Amino acid sequence: MTPALLAITLLIGVTLCYAAVCACSPFGNCRKCSGWGFAMKTDRKGRLKRGKDCRRCHATGKRIRTGRWLYNRWARVYRDGTRTSATTPASKGGPTWS
Repeated sequence: MTPALLAITLLIGVTLCYAAVCACSPFGNCRKCSGWGFAMKTDRKGRLKRGKDCRRCHATGKRIRTGRWLYNRWARVYRDGTRTSATTPASKGGPTWS
């Protein structure tokens, strides 16, 4: 197997695996707060304490994966581009010609 063919096969495999992960689990942990939803800080005695809510994930601890975000945008554009009008003459009670 040539190196180019091997690279293409591996790239297709990684892409399909990532697409499967995005389909099964569209949300992942937030990278900023590690899925906690807030920052941890220490008080003066060195004990851990809850800090401010995470601004990136809005205190949910989850974020949408990049692949799922791209799929959602593509689906919205496709849906908006293929939407049919509900005001055709046949639906208004007008005559239909065959």
